Formats: sequence, structure tokens, C-alpha cells
Amino acid sequence: MLTTIQIVLLIFVIFAISRVILRLKEKVLSTQMAFFWVLIWLAALVGILLPKTTTKIASFFGVGRGVDVIVYISLALLFYLVFRIYVMIEDLRHEITNLIRELALQNPSQKTPRLLSSSRRRGSKK
Repeated sequence: MLTTIQIVLLIFVIFAISRVILRLKEKVLSTQMAFFWVLIWLAALVGILLPKTTTKIASFFGVGRGVDVIVYISLALLFYLVFRIYVMIEDLRHEITNLIRELALQNPSQKTPRLLSSSRRRGSKK
């Protein structure tokens, strides 16, 4: 018999998988990223439905409890994903800078409105 938390988490995982499939159909996610996320959610599903498997995984890695190994793996995954997002943001920033330079060089005679500095946009006064 499933516990209440297992039922809630099961519903959440099914919802999350449905969102991944929807984003794949909308072509927001690539096939590789959709596959990655489905694997993550299926691993969560296994951990929810068969909690003793996390204990076996924990003992394999030399960790005391199953929940501890889930936390460690989750943190490592989150740090990796944050790193990937950071790299993507930096790439976009460089691309935007290059595009703005190209536009400025193409239209040197046109006056463009002065852009607000990032500190002024956030509400600080100069």
C-alpha cells in the first residue's frame, strides 16, 4: 500500500513527465533534453515506488541512508544544471553584445536613444 507522500509524489512525477512530453511536442525541448528529463523523472518514480532501492544505491556508494544519497545526487545535478544555465547566459550576453556592435557599425549616422545603465534600470538614482 502506498503512503500519502508516495501518492502525492507519484502524481507530481506523472505531471512532470506530461510537461516534458508536451514541451517536446511543442519543440521547446530537444529530443536529447526530453530524454534526459524523462530519465530523471523515471528514476524519481523508482525511488518513490521502491524506496528500498535507494538504500541499496546508498550502500553501494558507502552512504548511510537512501535519502542521503538522493540529496547528494540531487545537489550534484542541480549544480551541474546551474553551471549549464550560467554558460548559456554568458553565451547569450556575448552574442547580444556582438549583434549590437554590428548594428551600431552598420548605422553610424543614426542617433540611437541612450540606453539606461543596468543600475539605473533597477531603480538606483545617479
